[in-house]
Amino acid sequence: MTRRPTLKDLAKAAGVGVATVDRVLNGRANVRAPTIQRVIEAAREIGYPTRVLADRHSDATRPRVRFGFVLHKAAQEFYQNFAQELERAVAARHDVRGSCSIRFSASQTPADFAKEILEASKTADVIASSAINHPSLTGIVQDVTTAGIPVFALLNDFARGVRQNYLGLDNVKVGRIAAWMIAMQVRDPGKLAVFVGGNRWHGHILRETGFQSYIREYAPGFSMLDTVVNLETRQVTYEAMLELLNRHRDLRGVYVAGGGMEGAIAALREMRPPGKVALVVNELTEESRRALSDRYVSMVIATPLDDLCRDLVTLMAAAAREGPNANTGQHFLTPQLYVPESI
Repeated sequence: MTRRPTLKDLAKAAGVGVATVDRVLNGRANVRAPTIQRVIEAAREIGYPTRVLADRHSDATRPRVRFGFVLHKAAQEFYQNFAQELERAVAARHDVRGSCSIRFSASQTPADFAKEILEASKTADVIASSAINHPSLTGIVQDVTTAGIPVFALLNDFARGVRQNYLGLDNVKVGRIAAWMIAMQVRDPGKLAVFVGGNRWHGHILRETGFQSYIREYAPGFSMLDTVVNLETRQVTYEAMLELLNRHRDLRGVYVAGGGMEGAIAALREMRPPGKVALVVNELTEESRRALSDRYVSMVIATPLDDLCRDLVTLMAAAAREGPNANTGQHFLTPQLYVPESI
């Protein structure tokens, strides 16, 4: 009867210690890839029976990719969901050994985004961020890209011309969808308002542009109020919405192009019956879902996070292997539209 090879036999055949073989078999850290390969080949030669080594061989041959992400608003439900989807998308990849590091900017200032992008670049092979548009950030992305680390723009197309790719919605189209919804729902002429997070969120500005272009083209009977900057905060949006409702009894529709929708919903609940003012917001959360159900919100335009994260990680993995590419582009996702009857 042929004797079954032992751990000592495998260690001797591979020319390493028993402890090293044990680390390889159990997938522990601090074992170099050539050593793992030597143990795998020795196991095949002496007929050492284990499927673990086949799995380790697969791991050893897959390239390692360190994914770095910089988001903002860590306490907000949407960005919490975003972070979870990013982790799932990285974990689902079987062609690379991916690790996922997610950082959150402390504020929406260029300095805080720059700080987190630079920190991410110390350990990541490829980076994606939801940063604002600012010349200083374009310079940071240029420096990081020159160092061989591709950078992707998420949701807001910042650092155009130097970033690798943009992934998100077609924001002009999103604004036109919001205007279409309000124009279809509201029958009486009156005033419309748009909230944007700030002038450095070009995605919000594009949504505002799309909204106004649709109204000019198809619903010229409405008049547009001055755009409101809400800093993407609930409280500022709430106070500004109360002021609009008090000053303009003929306010017929509002589109919150960025964050802060919770404040608009709260003000409407206090000041108007459901459906009196058409409200369109972005991203489906527990609060926007309840507002849809109660008919304080007419439509939610949502980013398909699972599709975005899956496509993003695919593009990032390729960029990490190939390096930054001068052929930058835009990758638009189809928005998910929710109305009261669809939830």
